[in-house]
Amino acid sequence: MILTADYHTHTPYSHGKNTVLENVLAAKAKGLQQLGITDHGFNHLIFGLKRKNLADLRAEITEAEKLTGVKVLMGMESNVTSVDGETDMKKSDLQYFDIYLCGIHEVLRYKSFSDMYNILFKNYSAYKRGKKPSDKVIETTTKAYINVIKNNPVDILTHINYKCYCNLEEVAKCCADYGTYIEINTKKRHVSAEELNLMASTGVRFVIDSDAHSADRVGDTKIAEELLAEADIPLDRIDNIDGRLPKFRLAQYKTENL
Repeated sequence: MILTADYHTHTPYSHGKNTVLENVLAAKAKGLQQLGITDHGFNHLIFGLKRKNLADLRAEITEAEKLTGVKVLMGMESNVTSVDGETDMKKSDLQYFDIYLCGIHEVLRYKSFSDMYNILFKNYSAYKRGKKPSDKVIETTTKAYINVIKNNPVDILTHINYKCYCNLEEVAKCCADYGTYIEINTKKRHVSAEELNLMASTGVRFVIDSDAHSADRVGDTKIAEELLAEADIPLDRIDNIDGRLPKFRLAQYKTENL
């Protein structure tokens, strides 16, 4: 298994240690064709990307492409901000980006206190106690993910089920229907082999991403390789390995709507 592209990396524009160019040079050294620069979403209270910095970020990406020959996608790891499926990537923001990732994070400005309580507090309090949340909480988190997928041209769901639990089968079905990829994250173990098999049974497709916060982790696949060795997923269900490149929703959305 050879990684073709890594679509989830961070820079000092949010929580990363290395510059855009340093990440891209690392990608080139590992033979990657494409790299996503996907800093944390606008509503992250500590590490959020700033709208005022988008032009500077794009300029660095353009320069890195010229210097390396690696295709660099400007993206954002946006945040689920409501059970109704809103994120901190507004429709007016989409014109600036090439790729749209989305996940659930801590230290975040939610749409309302109710959304914060039902998505974040109930999940994370259960996690801190070493327990899974109640069926009702899982149902709410599942609803939030599904609404996000239906209402936004999200390309990749990041580290699903990490500290915030959902019905993986139902979310994967929705992703399969709408063309959203589920990420196999190699920074953290967020699903088991059995859970990966369950999601794969829906027909959903996957990408492997490093979630690199430093250049030395760009293109890392170790956790994914370990997980796939335990699972029963054919490698042709993963669209950013062995020369393949994914077809992303946002690109199509922009062609048709912007």
